[in-house]
Amino acid sequence: MSQMSVEQLLCIDNQVCFSLYRAANAMVRAYRPLLDSLDLTYPQYLAMLVLWQNDGASVKYLGEKLHLDSGTLTPLLKRLEAKGLLKRGRSEQDERVRVIELTDAGLILKQQAAAVPEQMFCQLGVELTLLAELKRLCDQVTDSLFESA
Repeated sequence: MSQMSVEQLLCIDNQVCFSLYRAANAMVRAYRPLLDSLDLTYPQYLAMLVLWQNDGASVKYLGEKLHLDSGTLTPLLKRLEAKGLLKRGRSEQDERVRVIELTDAGLILKQQAAAVPEQMFCQLGVELTLLAELKRLCDQVTDSLFESA
């Protein structure tokens, strides 16, 4: 890096962060029509993915998994609850712990959402091995950034 000029260092086309930003925005835009048919936003879809794997999870677990604070997570969960997809309650073991349980409608939505990953894969038109490598690299970058924070 030290061999680069100031102009090269500050050129937007040389910024990894910009490529990641553009890719993330493009990915969310590509998901939008698929998720519109499910009446979910992208953050709601991510929350439902976690809950479909972990029905009865705590709000704390969901926040940690999605890297969201309670100020962001609470309104998201309230909207999903208003849609009838989940209900928030208290843990039977510890009243201080808020848990999330899927409703029948939330479980039915899981079946409808099963087509989304394959539709996205077809839309991307990239080999599965390349997508797996991209995911691994993104996870590595994220882990490095969290460790250094």
